[in-house]
Order: sequence, then structure tokens, then C-alpha cells
Amino acid sequence: MKNISATLAIVWRIAAPYFRSEDKWAGRGLLAVVVAMELVLVAINVLLNQWQNRFYSALQAYDLPEFIKEVWIFLGLAFTFVALAVYKLYLNQWLQIRWRQWLTQHYLGEWLDGATHYRMQLKGDAADNPDQRVTEDVKTFVEQTLTIGLGLLSSVVTLASFVVILWGLSYKAPLYLYGTDIVVPGFLVWCAVAYAIAGTALTHWIGSPLINLNFEQQRFEADFRFNLIRVRENSEQIALLKGENAERGRLLQRFGFVIGNWYEIMRRTKRLTAFTASYGQAATIFPYVVVAPAYFAKRIQLGDMMQTGSAFGSVQDALSFFVTAYRSLAEWRAVIARLDGFEMSVASAVNLPAHEPAIALEVAGRRIDLEQLCVNLPNGTPLVAAKAFTIQASERVLVTGPSGSGKSTLFRAIAGIWPFGTGTVVVPEKAKLMMLPQRPYFSVGVLHDAVVYPAAPSAFDAAQVRDALIAVGLPDLAGRLDEDGHWNRTLSLGEQQRLALARALLHAPDYLFLDEATASLDEPSEARLYRLLAERLPHATIVSIGHRSTLDAFHSRKVALVKDGAIHVVGGERAAAEPSAAR
Repeated sequence: MKNISATLAIVWRIAAPYFRSEDKWAGRGLLAVVVAMELVLVAINVLLNQWQNRFYSALQAYDLPEFIKEVWIFLGLAFTFVALAVYKLYLNQWLQIRWRQWLTQHYLGEWLDGATHYRMQLKGDAADNPDQRVTEDVKTFVEQTLTIGLGLLSSVVTLASFVVILWGLSYKAPLYLYGTDIVVPGFLVWCAVAYAIAGTALTHWIGSPLINLNFEQQRFEADFRFNLIRVRENSEQIALLKGENAERGRLLQRFGFVIGNWYEIMRRTKRLTAFTASYGQAATIFPYVVVAPAYFAKRIQLGDMMQTGSAFGSVQDALSFFVTAYRSLAEWRAVIARLDGFEMSVASAVNLPAHEPAIALEVAGRRIDLEQLCVNLPNGTPLVAAKAFTIQASERVLVTGPSGSGKSTLFRAIAGIWPFGTGTVVVPEKAKLMMLPQRPYFSVGVLHDAVVYPAAPSAFDAAQVRDALIAVGLPDLAGRLDEDGHWNRTLSLGEQQRLALARALLHAPDYLFLDEATASLDEPSEARLYRLLAERLPHATIVSIGHRSTLDAFHSRKVALVKDGAIHVVGGERAAAEPSAAR
């Protein structure tokens, strides 16, 4: 009961926000109509149960007029049942897609807001494969929550309706043994209850391992798919290294986990199916065996016997809801656990600066100030520290240092996406910062949209984009703005870096941080692009990470990060620094 209560609390936490959202009236209305239709379908089943008594009694009495009358009644009930079933399914699916749309937007918003997705990776939380959680898990949660919820509601209402009928039939068809009536009030109800309790207990005993097995299966499937995507995204490097055999082995190893866990699911499902199928078949004949003595003693008619069998079956089905839906419940529980883990991971990443020592980001002044800054690794190991370091407006700063000294991580801290550490980063109010990494990112799609990213496509017209592409040395691409492609694959790294600089020219940031953003270009091309930045962005502050000595000519100030962590300033104001550990 404790596990059920905890699970229902999680379901409520995930599901309730939609029915309080901006789409709440549509969601509530659709849900109310679907529930009402479900209740009417139960009422029709009750009417059909009563119809069975009259129909079979007419057959036993050879009453043709009554028989024809009951056929017409059946046709009316059947038509109504079919119409309601069709539109209940239609409206249920409509509710599913609206709920899924809102929940997907909600999760994407939380995951992508404020670099949360990046912090989740840094923390290494349990929310593996967020792509699966936002796609398959959300879809399955919505579908199965409605299916299981409506099924449970139908079972409760059916139980309440047919228990009354079955209780009354218990008096018409008493327990008849060895020529004697044994009066047990509602004995048919107690038979159904005992049968269902025994079936439910045995089903849970046999099938409970399926919950964890389904959870693991989803994790293994997602991990296998993720590694397939990585191979596709890095196909060039794999081909150059001739790593196909190594990748095949790694993929087959992960697929082996999928297969191994699936065999366990098969074995457990085989046992569960053997029991539930036997349970269902026995339930077909069980009520007739119970009332057969009374029928053959001519205490009841054929119609009473058929109505009893139908009512018993309805009660037994309602009580056996968990037996018939056990596999779905196991899969649903696994999906709930995955979405719960995703929400917890998102919340942990969002609250990271509040619950742990974190680098504070303040907006003030007209320059970037690093105050008592200590940048750490996620495990707390110090990386870079500076007591007072300033980057003035319109300044050109070159940051150098050996690999692992923390240059890129310092940039991340200034950008506000690296929370690990202490101290404060102060950036000017309303200042536009842009970070260009060594390997830039371009969205898959139209080239125009990829260049102006993250701005809206309409933010820059085609003439502006063409001018920027020509300026950075990509005239061939200037005529392909409407072409759709995967630009991180089709362009060389040097072309990608030029394209990223075209993006910087369009956005014209106040502070431009270049993290070896021209490292794949030859020195003359690099020099032309730095002169272009000075010409097109004369008032921008440019801070570069680089190792080439030729970059010195394009910067008025040089900062060197060395292995002992000291920040040495050459050609400008010197800043005090503290030791830091190498990354």
C-alpha cells in the first residue's frame, strides 16, 4: 500500500498540472465527456445483463413474440453501445494528443531553460536519455494513465452495479447441495470475491518482477539507440580511424543487454500468461458450475442461469482488474519511475546554485569583473581562481595556457552555465555576450536559419546573411541560403568556423568570446578574419583563447594561465590570482 500511495502521488504530480494549465478547460471537458461515456457503457452492460434473462427465458418458453421483441431491444442497445464506444475512443485520443502536446512542451521548457540540460550532464544524474523520456515515456504515460484510469473507474462502477444484481440472484439461485438449500446471503458475490482475490494475489506474486524488468528494458533500449545515434553523428571520425569493428562490438554488447533482459521478460511473461489465461478460462465456466445444482433441481430457469453467469463474469472481471491489466500496470509503473527521475534530475540541476556553493552571476556596471572567483570541477577540485580580474569594454584580450589549465571552463563560468565554484561574475546590464567554441553548432535545416541561430529566421534578411557569408570567405554558400542540410556534417571544420564568425557579424555582440574559434584555419585566413572583426565590430570586446603567437598582434592584452594556476597579464592591467588545479 505504501508503494501504491507513493506511485499515485507521483502520477498526480505529473498529471495534475495539465488540468490546471491554459488548456485546462479543453482537457477537463474532454475528460468529463469520456468518463460520462464510460459510465453509460457500464449502464448498457447492466441493461444487456437484464436482457439476457428475458431473452433466454423466451427461448425456454418458446415465446416467439417475446423473442422478436427482445431482438429489437438488443439491436437498439448494441447500436448505442457501438456509437458510444467509437466516439469514446475518438475523444480519448483527442485528449491524449492535447495532453501529450502540453506535457512535451512543459518538459522541453524545463529541460532547455537556463542551460538546465547542460547542468544535468555535468552532474551525471540518473536521467539518462532525455530524448526517450520526452518522446516515448510521455506518450506512454498519457496513453496508459487514461487507459488504466478509465479501466479502473469502469471496474469500480461495474462492481457496484452488478454486485446488487448478483446479490439478488443469490436468493433466486441458492446454494443447493445434496437436495438441501443452504442459505448464504449473497453467496454468489462471495464466490466472485474469493475467486478474484486469489487470482490477484497469485498474479502479483508471479508478475511483480516485470516492473523492474520493464524499467531496465526501456533503459537498455534507449542506451542502444543513443549509441547508434553517436555512430551516425561521428561517422567520419570512425571511418578515418577504421573503427567499424570496434563500434560493431560496442553496439552488439549494448544490444546484448537488450536481448538478455528481454529473455527474462519472456520467461516471466510466459508464467504470468499461463496463469492469467487459465484464470480467465476457468472464470467462464465457474459461475455455471456454482448455479448448476439449482438449475437442474428446477429452482431457476435458463434465463436466470444465463443472467447469473453474465453478472458473475462482470463482477469477477471488475474484481480481477489488476489480474488482466498487470502487464500494462508494470510498464506504466516503469514509465512513471523514469518520468519521476527526469523531473527530479531537472529540479536538481535548476536548484544547483541554491543548494551548493555556486558562482554568482550579477548584472551591473560597464565591464566584466571576476570577483573572488574560484572555478571548480563538479567534484569540487579547484581549477581556476582570480581575486580581481577585469575585462574592459572594447578591449581585445588573448587568453593562453596549456591544455587543462581551465581556459574553456573559465569562459563557461563567465557565460553563466558553469555553477561549480565560488565568487561572482559581474557582466554589464543589457550586454550581449556570444561564445564561439572550436566546434560550432548549427541546427539541421535551411542554411539561412542555421546561420542566424539562435535568432528567429526573420531577424535577418537574406541580403544581410549573404553579405556576412561573403565577408568571411564563403561566397559559394551565399547562393545556397534556402538549401536544407545537416551543416555540421557537410561542411569542413574550417568552413564551420567561418560560418560561426558570420553568425557573430550578424548578431554584433558587445562581448565576443572565441574559444579557439579559428584554430582550424590557416594563419593568413585567421588574420583576415580578425581584421574583419575589428572592422565590422569596432566597439565589441573580443576575448580569444588561442595558442598561435600570430594572434598577439590582434590583441592589446595577453592573459596566460599556467599549470600553477596563476593568471599573468601582459600588456595591460595586471590582475592578482590564486593557484588552481589543472583540469
